[in-house]
Amino acid sequence: MITNKVEICGVNTSKLPVLKNEEMRQLIIKMRQGDNEAREKFIKGNLRLVLSVIQRFNNRGENVDDLFQVGCIGLIKAIDNFDLSQNVRFSTYAVPMVIGEIRRYLRDNNSIRVSRSLRDIAYKALQVRDKLISKNNKEPNISEIARELKIPREEVVFALDAIQDPISLFEPIYHDGGDAIFVMDQISDNKNHDDSWIENISIKQALQKLNSREKLILTLRFFEGKTQMEVAEEIGISQAQVSRLEKSALNHMRKFI
Repeated sequence: MITNKVEICGVNTSKLPVLKNEEMRQLIIKMRQGDNEAREKFIKGNLRLVLSVIQRFNNRGENVDDLFQVGCIGLIKAIDNFDLSQNVRFSTYAVPMVIGEIRRYLRDNNSIRVSRSLRDIAYKALQVRDKLISKNNKEPNISEIARELKIPREEVVFALDAIQDPISLFEPIYHDGGDAIFVMDQISDNKNHDDSWIENISIKQALQKLNSREKLILTLRFFEGKTQMEVAEEIGISQAQVSRLEKSALNHMRKFI
């Protein structure tokens, strides 16, 4: 998705106006009195807000014009529901509504279809979660949410899992300027507990070329199926160091296999 294009949906983004707080306040007052010209000026003055929000979704492969239009719907909903007496900046109120509108659009247009009944359960569970957090000042567990909804715990788990956005195994989750750590680096390998790898002579010989720390890391990672975080805790170094040492050791082994 390209978000630095000058024109989106026929709107020249380089010439969008910026409204000051007092100017926005006056426009809101006029809007509440039925001034359509003030409403149009207020909308145009907040389109940059929509642009800043859709940049958060630039890795979804969605058409930027479509996201901009959906974001504008969220902006208009925020305008219609904004309460000037609450003494809250409009942007503070509007951003979550614009994000929510875009997320609903992405969920409804997801290639992985989720039934309406599952989505309904998931959204009710999220509402109950927020209510319990406000009531008890702590995060509720799935069992507490299920009791509140009077449905089996398994249904809540299944519904919440169903609305999660899929991510790539190669999605970077940490970067310290060196090698990035990806989602796949956090996944345990539960299939390689057998001795077939060790019995392979070429791999045995390659392992002998490594130092003791490299051997330990590869053993914990690929023979015991531990994540990089678990390995890091066990040998007392950072996860980023485990990632670099692991990749370096594998590169060394490839030279001998």
